[in-house]
Amino acid sequence: MAELPEPDIRAGRRTAAQYAEAFADAAPRLTRTQALVEAERCLYCFDAPCITACPTGIDVPSFIRRIADDNLRGAARTILQANPLGGTCARACPTEELCEEACVRTAQQGKPVEIGRLQRYAVDAVMDRPVTALFTRAAPTGRRVAVVGAGPAGLSCAFELARRGHDVLLHDARPAAGGLNEYGLAAYKMAGGHAQAELQWLLQIGGITLQLGWRLDSAAQVDALLEGFDAVYLAVGLGATGRLGLPGEDLAGVRDAVDFIAELRQAPDLAALPIGRRVVVIGGGMTAVDAAVQSRLLGAEEVHMVYRRGPEAMSASFEERDWAQTHGVRLHFGLAPAELLADAGGSHVAGVRFTRADGEVTLPADMVFKAIGQKLDAGPLAGTGLALHGGRVLVDDDGRTGVPRLYAGGDCRAGGRDLTVEAVEDGKRAAAAIHAELG
Repeated sequence: MAELPEPDIRAGRRTAAQYAEAFADAAPRLTRTQALVEAERCLYCFDAPCITACPTGIDVPSFIRRIADDNLRGAARTILQANPLGGTCARACPTEELCEEACVRTAQQGKPVEIGRLQRYAVDAVMDRPVTALFTRAAPTGRRVAVVGAGPAGLSCAFELARRGHDVLLHDARPAAGGLNEYGLAAYKMAGGHAQAELQWLLQIGGITLQLGWRLDSAAQVDALLEGFDAVYLAVGLGATGRLGLPGEDLAGVRDAVDFIAELRQAPDLAALPIGRRVVVIGGGMTAVDAAVQSRLLGAEEVHMVYRRGPEAMSASFEERDWAQTHGVRLHFGLAPAELLADAGGSHVAGVRFTRADGEVTLPADMVFKAIGQKLDAGPLAGTGLALHGGRVLVDDDGRTGVPRLYAGGDCRAGGRDLTVEAVEDGKRAAAAIHAELG
């Protein structure tokens, strides 16, 4: 094996103008003319398949017809009635695999109506108005609900409960609310501080109090919440990251991709964020794509995204893969990581050795990002009485657990697809169920 080069990691690989251009909005909002032209392509199908394909059940033909009529308030209300985080989902939802894949225009013309971009056009148009211009809060019920986790599921549940007149204490362990929306999505998908703007817009409904820096560490805390509140909704996500279990995994320069993405999203100055000249990302999902593409945008010259199986098994969509390759990321399939190799000093990663059907290959690397999936940190739930299935919380369709007044949803729920839009639907359904139980 050839000698591996010494690690080359530094900040400021690009100019300020290059950073601004690289991390600009990946899909800017449509102009009025563009939106009207695209809306006219919709056939307004009866029993539209796009509605069925949307996990939140947005009446897609209805909101698009309102856009065509220049009624953006009506379009936005149709969207947000079904999906209170419609702005985020318009940016981050894999519409190409959901509503747009089901669009009749796909079969007819090979190109679906751009439902996601039309959704963003409508929702963004009302974000400068108060939420009360679209929704009003019911009279206070005097009931209190604790929601743990201020990501998509928790925010959705809190908003829907507050609309119904309940008081919600929304807990989150991080210094800012938003969960995946704030910390886990690529910066070019959530440009312009959208996650926090959407959060503040939703909080205008009233009745929601944020408690940040509150971490769920034990079953005793769950018991205390059940003691002090009429119901509890757990939307704790998947806080634990997996390990490769390989030699060299603890070398400097080896990181979890989710931590890298969170650091990038919170960085006040991208020019101060160091990146390697050669980066290897291990994984085949959206997190791997986001880490790989953003490494390139930060100035990495050579980025490899490596997946142990074939392309048909990847959880990242074809569009995500195409996005990665468009940005210069090299995709490799059928390579299983075997060892992370150290530099001459023995402390920093210098490469990754992979095995394949016909032998081995070694890729030099100054930085290695692991994007091999996340899992539920079940330790704090031990002793709560919650049942787990496949390492996640077992619930019914409305989020009920086997513990009275305790609900759960989002990525911590067994059986989901780890989609933001599904997490929103989980929170919405649980809120309706909690309201019915309290009512």
